[in-house]
Amino acid sequence: MDMKTGRQLILWLLVFIFAFIIIQSVQKFSAHDVLAYSQFKKLLADGRVENVVVRNDSIRGFYKDNEGKSRQFRTVALSDPKLVETLEAANVKSFEGEQEKGWLTSLLLNFGWIILFFGVWWFLFNRQMQMGGRQALSFGRSKAKLADSKKQKTTFQDVAGCKEAKEELEEIIDFLKNPQKYQKLGGKIPRGVLLYGPPGAGKTLLARAVAGEAGVPFHTSSGSEFVEMFVGVGAARVRDLFEQARKSTPAVVFIDELDAVGRYRFAGIGGGHDEREQTLNQILVELDGFDNKEGLVLVAATNRPDVLDPALLRPGRFDRHINVPPPDLKGREEILIVHAKKVKLAPGVDFKTVAQRTPGFVGSDLANVVNEAALLAARRDKPHVTMTEMEEAIERVLAGPQRKSRLILDREKKVIAYHEAGHTLVAKSIPNCDPVHKVSIIPRGPALGYTMQLPSEDRYLTTKTELLNRLAVLLGGRCAEELVFGEVTTGAQDDLLKATAFAQRMITEFGMSEVLGPVTYKKRDEEVFLGRDLVRSYQYSDMTAEKIDAEIRAFVEQARSRSRKILEAGKTALDLLAAKLVEKEVLDAQEVDSLIRSALPQFLPQQA
Repeated sequence: MDMKTGRQLILWLLVFIFAFIIIQSVQKFSAHDVLAYSQFKKLLADGRVENVVVRNDSIRGFYKDNEGKSRQFRTVALSDPKLVETLEAANVKSFEGEQEKGWLTSLLLNFGWIILFFGVWWFLFNRQMQMGGRQALSFGRSKAKLADSKKQKTTFQDVAGCKEAKEELEEIIDFLKNPQKYQKLGGKIPRGVLLYGPPGAGKTLLARAVAGEAGVPFHTSSGSEFVEMFVGVGAARVRDLFEQARKSTPAVVFIDELDAVGRYRFAGIGGGHDEREQTLNQILVELDGFDNKEGLVLVAATNRPDVLDPALLRPGRFDRHINVPPPDLKGREEILIVHAKKVKLAPGVDFKTVAQRTPGFVGSDLANVVNEAALLAARRDKPHVTMTEMEEAIERVLAGPQRKSRLILDREKKVIAYHEAGHTLVAKSIPNCDPVHKVSIIPRGPALGYTMQLPSEDRYLTTKTELLNRLAVLLGGRCAEELVFGEVTTGAQDDLLKATAFAQRMITEFGMSEVLGPVTYKKRDEEVFLGRDLVRSYQYSDMTAEKIDAEIRAFVEQARSRSRKILEAGKTALDLLAAKLVEKEVLDAQEVDSLIRSALPQFLPQQA
């Protein structure tokens, strides 16, 4: 609970207590029996008055009613010199006089609670009005946060796997610290730096490291914070953000998820009057208004550079585009070491092996692997994280957690075993195919089983032969079902989806079809909106579309025929693998090689 909420609760508690006291006072006052003076004298004569308090204007006290209960009374005092004698004669237990209150005291007693009530009401009403006014005026204020350089602990030592990106940013930081070094040679600081790359690659982490290294004010904001339901608010917030940054130059302004406001303009019915486009126009104006001697740099991050407006990317605005790609083998090893600094590791943990088994993983994936391994070790009450937890964490990130509680019929388990054995046998039989690391029929996530293939090294180019090999491996499971059971199941749905997508890209994007030739038929990635979609012309004719469909089918059928022949020739090894999977549920690479060699010693061409 913050201090503001605590003060409001205390205030309302005091109001409640005051109201309760007022109500009790009113009830107490209304409990008096108002008597005529003659009735009071009669009660005295009957000896029913217990005690009396006399004032100049009134007499009050307690008396007993007809039932013997004690009740309060009040009467107007008259001029009665013998009142004291009468009280003594009536044997009243106690009687006393009370000094008359002043006019100010009487006024406060009678009207003070009314004054206090209206005072509290006015205070609360005025406070709400002031807060509402501040909120109304703050719509145009930027929501950017100013990072405290003393509390900012992230530096480039905490960033691994993107050496080139760090070198580019270190140059900008050096310019902010020593501008004369570049200005004397006629160099100009880049006005804008765009960090782009896949999600989780470390773009925001790099920006935080810039804040930690630069030692200058660092204003951070998100692209979505500029757009509101009120027209003109986004542009006003952009102006306010850059005004604040100019007051503290040299400074760095960081905008995360730039594509939220930086998409193509004039891409919808709203045209140039769209709120998002006004915000983008204001960003363009502010970038043009930079003075090179101001020492103000705009850093932005996005994972969709293809949808950004060309005017935003031209030189003079975002001068420098820095790619933050997925890390390579060495980069993954360095990232794992950084994330494992606070984790207790067993002596046998080898990060190089873990990096080899995580191709394509970005920084966030690797951080998740280390965290999952630590959680698994804690769940098993282990004092250290071992290589076993690391390997299982990789599988959890890739395929999801194990679902051992799922009950699978023996027949379905056998079908799954043959399906995964088909993938494995085809992968082991085709030369230059990614090595099989593990085969399992334990359900993970949505999958009932999986065959894990991991490349031995990072690859940046893929040949047509390698793609055809992947198609054959994907269809190995379905072919095994056809070969053994004479029918197919729904288990190959994901395999067919991936195989069709591979074949389609080979034909339409990579130009690997001999029938269609080295031509690309991929549709351009453009903004979809009413107007352009209705008049968009196809990039190829209906006849070409039929040829594309026929080629996709031919590629898939060719891979299916190839897998079928491999499985028919290695039926003995297929049966042996499936039987062992039903028995053990999980096989590693060494067990797979041993089983296939025992069945078909000559049947491992990829091992040669």
